[in-house]
Amino acid sequence: MGKTELESFSKEELIQLILVLQDEIEALKLKIEKNQKPPTSSKNSSQPPSRDQKGNLPSGRRRHRHGPPNGHEKHERKFVAQPDHTIELRAKSCCQCHTDLSSEVGRLINVNQITELPQAPAQVIEVRQYRVTCPECGASQVEEPPAGLEMNRAFGSRLEATVVYYRQEQHMSYARTQKALLDLHQVEISQGGIDEIMKRAGKWAMSKTVQIQDSIRQSQVVHCDETTNRINGANAWEWVFCTLTSVLHVIRRDRSAKVIRDVMNDLPVEVWVSDCYGGQMKAPARQKQLCMAHQLRALQHVLDAQPHLTWAHALRKLFQHAIQVHRQRGQMSPAQFDKQVAHIERNCDRLLHQDLAPPEAQKLQRRYLKYRACLFVFLHRNDVEPTNNVAERALRHSVVHRKVTNGFRSHWGTNTYAALSSVIDTAELAGVRAFDAIQALFGPPSLPIPLGGE
Repeated sequence: MGKTELESFSKEELIQLILVLQDEIEALKLKIEKNQKPPTSSKNSSQPPSRDQKGNLPSGRRRHRHGPPNGHEKHERKFVAQPDHTIELRAKSCCQCHTDLSSEVGRLINVNQITELPQAPAQVIEVRQYRVTCPECGASQVEEPPAGLEMNRAFGSRLEATVVYYRQEQHMSYARTQKALLDLHQVEISQGGIDEIMKRAGKWAMSKTVQIQDSIRQSQVVHCDETTNRINGANAWEWVFCTLTSVLHVIRRDRSAKVIRDVMNDLPVEVWVSDCYGGQMKAPARQKQLCMAHQLRALQHVLDAQPHLTWAHALRKLFQHAIQVHRQRGQMSPAQFDKQVAHIERNCDRLLHQDLAPPEAQKLQRRYLKYRACLFVFLHRNDVEPTNNVAERALRHSVVHRKVTNGFRSHWGTNTYAALSSVIDTAELAGVRAFDAIQALFGPPSLPIPLGGE
């Protein structure tokens, strides 16, 4: 559009043209700002690493060989003190003159240990129960089977625990569980049979979660986090509540603070450790600790957009220093530690009251001013961690399960998974293996034959 054409426009037409151009300019500005924003990744947000866009490594950094890097210290497998079997390799006769050497002592020159799995076909135990009549008084007697050999039992507890272990810990489908049992143990079992085993395990696990929940409520410090899940094709959330001795998994359709209130029964704990999600910040607690790992990633996101923003650099460095001071607490005298904490608190207040121009930096500044008391609780209590890694690690297994299975298809399956996860994770904190924790739900094993069973 040239000058001559514009001069022919009336005042109203020019105003209308300017308004249209203004709208187009604003739309283009928004588009440019969106394109200029740094990409979101696990290093500058809460996005999981699995969703990061992974580029090719430079050719010089690509590994073309397997095994440890050059210079890695050699580690050999340790020998077992008491092997199950010992094979003695002694020459029986001389290969030259055929002299009998069986009585010669010989000198030991080499020892090797081989670890092998024995064939593990399942054994079938037939229990025969008799009714006997006393010849003296005529009373009828029936001997009750010992634990593990009950008359209503079709599978031993070790077999039932294996089914649950495959389904719960290894994320195997019904069909894959059937195939594994057949290939490894020569056991044929229907999917309905697997279903019944899982339901029994879930019922017993749910009874144990009552104690776990009570332990969580009585704890001083609780770590909490949540992640998405699916139930019957609808969105849901899996919550985890962690302490030093207990882990509780809860799956609900709700992501609000109501879930926390229901679990905690509105009983306040001393410190609640979480990210900055609004529902978490409403938890019943006398103090709250924000996960510093999340805050470092949030500051990194600002720095990706504003690399020269001194405020973000300084605050990020201050948070990192606070975490380092926490880790070195035992190496300082109380006076030295208190001096470092006072220095961190003063610098934080100074940074939070600076004038900032970038909107993203202002947003973070408002967050930290609002939750100022939630930043450095870990420096004033030695039983509080600066991050929420405990809860995030507790959810990692469930995230894998969700990705493999695409969620749950029944409410009983949802509740069973959450209860079993609670029992297994809590047992592992006490040094109990997952398989042993599962087997304990089903009672003593049927093999070896319990005393009095033969």
